[in-house]
Amino acid sequence: MTYSMDGWSEPTFSENLEKAGVSRRDFLTYCGSLAAVFAAGSTVLGSPVAANAEPLPGNVTADDIARAFDSVTKPNVIWLQLQECTGCMESVLRGSGTTVEDVVLNLLSVNYNELVMAATGEAANKALEDTVAEGGHILVVNGAVSRAEGGVCCMIGGETSEEVLKKSAKGAAAVLAVGACSVYGGVQAAYPNPTGAVGVDTVLGSKSVINVSGCPPIAEVILATIAYFLTHGSAPKTDSQGRPLFAYDQRIHDSCQRRPHFDAGQFVRTFDDEGARNGWCLYQVGCKGPSTFSACPIIQWNMHTSWPVKSGNPCIGCTEKDFFDKFTPFFSRLPNVPGFGVEGTAEKVGLGLVAATVAGIGLHAGATAIRKAASSKDSDEESLAAFGDEGASTSTNDAETTAS
Repeated sequence: MTYSMDGWSEPTFSENLEKAGVSRRDFLTYCGSLAAVFAAGSTVLGSPVAANAEPLPGNVTADDIARAFDSVTKPNVIWLQLQECTGCMESVLRGSGTTVEDVVLNLLSVNYNELVMAATGEAANKALEDTVAEGGHILVVNGAVSRAEGGVCCMIGGETSEEVLKKSAKGAAAVLAVGACSVYGGVQAAYPNPTGAVGVDTVLGSKSVINVSGCPPIAEVILATIAYFLTHGSAPKTDSQGRPLFAYDQRIHDSCQRRPHFDAGQFVRTFDDEGARNGWCLYQVGCKGPSTFSACPIIQWNMHTSWPVKSGNPCIGCTEKDFFDKFTPFFSRLPNVPGFGVEGTAEKVGLGLVAATVAGIGLHAGATAIRKAASSKDSDEESLAAFGDEGASTSTNDAETTAS
């Protein structure tokens, strides 16, 4: 508590950080990392409506976020671990923006989290109950809710995961489902789903839950979603699946560092071939980037060090609903993803198609239009494998590498 002319009040975010010995420079560095996450999306962020917060412009800067944090108090957080593997919390603890001490002790009042809290048994239960009784907390949920056999497949302190979730959600200011398990039910919800695993919004209703999907999500995306709510006083704009648009409004394929190789028809066919050594596109060995929405190529993991595709493993589509059922076997390619070859010349495709290529670069709609235009050309013209033309004179393996 701090005293001012208006009497005693709760310290703000920045006051708590200063008291904990966090320098203003380090604080601004953290705010800068959040601004970078917000900038990953193509949507314009709205203005905050939190009490006493200064409006944030569309292009949010580190200073904008810092000013907003200066006017909000340290929030109480309940962080549940339901039917899951702890991978999402592990991702948070390895976030590059702050250390675990900053996150747990300074930025948030994490009153309950089974994985990192010191309290156990009755003391832990009391911390949960006291926070719920106070209300206005942020509820973060890792893990699916088990409903089969009366919920006995996942129980905490003698209560089913569904009972714990519903109790913890009472009076919450915001609910975040973090990770594929809490958003969609995860791997355990894959057929035949013996535990009856479902996502958080199935239990609480989709309108009241912000979904941060991924297995696991990037730490900065998790923390940025919490920061957005704190600085804006409302949830960020979301897509049709309840995911924040600033992190899930574009396909991995559209921002992938290997995308030029896809357009050039240069594909890895086995994990030890020349294409793999040269960093070519992983589409032929199962990359689900064309069907997956996430900021993985932009934000990456471990202080922007790398991400699965950069390290040589195809995207498995873990931010998408029912990804385990839809995308397995993971190393089998998606059918017929449209594209165009950057190695095609004006003589081959015509000046009109080149113009369309430039206008539609990076957009599947544009690429599809180009392909259709190419396929409508006279049959005696050269077929282009890079456009997916069925008449292309290639071997069976070569034909399968092209985007059609």
